[in-house]
Amino acid sequence: MLLEDFIIAVFCIIDEEMKLIEEQSPLRKRGPEPSLSDSEVLTMEVVGEFLGLSQDKAIFSYFRTHFAHFFPNILKIHRTTFARQAANLWAYKWKLWWKILGRIQADWMISIVDSFPIPVCKLARAHRCRRFTGQASYGYDEMARQIFYGFRAHLRVCWPGVITGIGLAPANVSDIAFAPWLLEGAEGYVLGDRGYWSPSLFNDMLKREISFLAPFRFRSRPWPEVLVRIRRRIETVISQLVGRFNFRQVWARDLWHFISRVIRKVLGHTICVLLCLEMGDSPLRFESLLSP
Repeated sequence: MLLEDFIIAVFCIIDEEMKLIEEQSPLRKRGPEPSLSDSEVLTMEVVGEFLGLSQDKAIFSYFRTHFAHFFPNILKIHRTTFARQAANLWAYKWKLWWKILGRIQADWMISIVDSFPIPVCKLARAHRCRRFTGQASYGYDEMARQIFYGFRAHLRVCWPGVITGIGLAPANVSDIAFAPWLLEGAEGYVLGDRGYWSPSLFNDMLKREISFLAPFRFRSRPWPEVLVRIRRRIETVISQLVGRFNFRQVWARDLWHFISRVIRKVLGHTICVLLCLEMGDSPLRFESLLSP
């Protein structure tokens, strides 16, 4: 589809669900209505993230320059007004995400978990970095084989590739320690990588009637190829979050704005999965959403 059609499709999904959410819990009980509706702001955030625009300033400037005919009131407000309204919608982004999850036919009995590092600054600047003081910490990046300062994003994905759980933890929190929180409410089977191998974790999950499967920490014991292929689905999701949605670029200066941006990236990914499925395409083939 064309970019204009993609924007309209995203707006229709968001506006339809936001009307249902606001009927149950109105966002504003008094005061004037904003120039831009909440659905318009959320649409610009989601589409902007899909296009690789991870900063509020970049999203605002792009739509003000190219799509003011879709959002005419964007010419009447300042960038800071847009950024403030977008950040204040963080709770509604959570609700909207869960509403859209309900429209996707995911297999909740098969979960895949993994994590990836989110550095908040270069390691050389970490000792004098004032952002996220007392919240971020030092950890080890297995892929880069180096220490970093920041957070780890812990992800839960259900088949065929939809994000059903997300959590942020300091970089020194291990996958094993965070897994019980991430799998709250899960059931069926859970697949993890070697970092999740822990007999105590497996026994705790069995008490919740969850079968946790993870390969032995050392490669001396091979894992069934079919499980390897299923678990790789979360690697595709992580690569999309890091590549297309710039998940590892932390532009926020406080945890409130950072969480708001994390939610909109996850929301954008989930909406793209829904659109791919509605088009009859593979759920993670995002390049098919826009015509070349």
